[in-house]
Amino acid sequence: MRQIARLETVQVGTPRRDGGDAEPGGKGGAWETSFVRVPSPERRWLAFTHLAGNAQADTKNHGTPNQAVLLYAAAHYPVWREELGRPEIGPGGFAENFTVDGLNEETVCIGDTYAVGEARIQVTGPRYPCAKIGRRWGIAVLTARVAATGRTGWYCRVLREGWVEPGLPVGLVERPHPEVTVALVNDFGHGRNRDVRAAEELAGCPLLEEWWQRLVVRGAMGKGV
Repeated sequence: MRQIARLETVQVGTPRRDGGDAEPGGKGGAWETSFVRVPSPERRWLAFTHLAGNAQADTKNHGTPNQAVLLYAAAHYPVWREELGRPEIGPGGFAENFTVDGLNEETVCIGDTYAVGEARIQVTGPRYPCAKIGRRWGIAVLTARVAATGRTGWYCRVLREGWVEPGLPVGLVERPHPEVTVALVNDFGHGRNRDVRAAEELAGCPLLEEWWQRLVVRGAMGKGV
């Protein structure tokens, strides 16, 4: 096992009524969400289903074991701040639980197993950007820009429970599919790669979340979600 990254910050959120900014499409008003997350210095237990202190408001689309924890690249935030002119956007701004320094969608592969403190987590697929991203920041086009840039973040399942806290090293334990990066899955899922045969091969990756297995083929065929 070798260290390849660092757990920069840890974030949790619980459902709450939030005023937010303007919703994409011009709608506004309060909404119930756990999307708003800020860094916490506390040591927390990472369970098979969730990070202690974190709860989902939208349990229909979030909170499966394959989505136990959401990770996001710390290096994306300076880019977003410059592009959007929003200096307040920082760790937790895209609702991730773990902000990591040293990893991104181009370097993370489906099935990667990482050691974070006592815990072991395994990459299951990208986060598919939803309208909550745009609503959180009051920028109607932001969700589409996240998809277009590939700065989506990625989900992991928990293979071994354990304590985690900011500052821990992230070690690579296993990489069974080095050819299947999160960026590649995003390219197929968002229709940027139309090689249907290659998409079908990618969809056969047994460690890719089933929802993404279907989407990469549909994306290659130009059918979308």
